[in-house]
Amino acid sequence: MSAKIRFEQSDGVAHVTLSYPRRFNAMSRAMWLELRAVFERLQDESDVRCVLISGQGAHFCAGGDISEYAAFRFNEAALREFHEVDVWGALRAMLVCDVPMVAQIAGNCMGAGVELASCCDIRLAAESARFGAPIARLGFPMAPREAALVAREVGLVTARQMLLEAAVLGAPEMLQRGFLSQVAADVDLATLAQTTVQRICQLAPQAARLNKQTLRVLNSSPVLMDAMPLRQLSTAQPDLLSTLLATAYDYADIAEQHEGITAFLEKRPPRF
Repeated sequence: MSAKIRFEQSDGVAHVTLSYPRRFNAMSRAMWLELRAVFERLQDESDVRCVLISGQGAHFCAGGDISEYAAFRFNEAALREFHEVDVWGALRAMLVCDVPMVAQIAGNCMGAGVELASCCDIRLAAESARFGAPIARLGFPMAPREAALVAREVGLVTARQMLLEAAVLGAPEMLQRGFLSQVAADVDLATLAQTTVQRICQLAPQAARLNKQTLRVLNSSPVLMDAMPLRQLSTAQPDLLSTLLATAYDYADIAEQHEGITAFLEKRPPRF
C-alpha cells in the first residue's frame, strides 16, 4: 500500500489520517508535502471546526521513512531542504492553523510522530502507546526547529531523555509529564477522540480560532517564531535562529550517520 495522507471532511470535522501501514505510518517525503497542502487548505476552510489526526491501523506514526534516507541525508544541501522545506513546511502549516486539532495516538509515536503530535492542541493516547525519538541510534540529531518544538511540548527533561539516551516512554508516563491530555484503554481511544471532537464542534468556532492565535503568541519561542503568521510578528527573526541554522546540517556526510542508517537498513546493530 502506498504512503499517503488521507483527508475526509464531514459535519465540521476534518479527518486527517497518516496512511503507510506497512511501515507503521512512517512519514515519507511525499507525505510531508501532502500534509502541508492539507493544512494550508484547512486554514482557509471556514466551515471546519475541528481536525482529528490519527494513523491508519494500530499505530500513529513510527517516525520518518528511513528507507528513503540514503538518497538525500548524506548531502548537506539536500538534507537542509528536507528538514527546512519538506518537514518544517508541514509542521509550520500545522502550527499556524487556527482550527483546533486533536491527536488520536495509538501504538508507536516516534520521532516524526512526536513532532506531529506536538503540533496538536489536545493529545489523546491509548494506554499501550509508546513515545520517543531514538534517532541517536541512526547517528544524527534532531533538526533545530523540530527539537525546539518537541522540547517545548514534552519538556526539556523528557526531550533530553528521548534525544540523549533514546528513551521510549509509555502513555501513562507521558500523561504524568504533561504531554498528553488524556489516556484511555486501547479499546476506548476512538470513542474518547470522537467525544472530544464533538465537544469542540459544539463550541463557538471563531472563539476557538482567536484563542489559538492568542495561545500561539503566549507560547512562542525564538526558534519557533517563523511558525507565527506574519501579522503576529513584530520583529525580524532573531539572530539565534540564524546562528543555529547556519551550521545545523554540517553533519550530513559524517561517518556516524552513514553507519547508523546503513545498519538500520541492514537490520544489524550500528557500530559507532
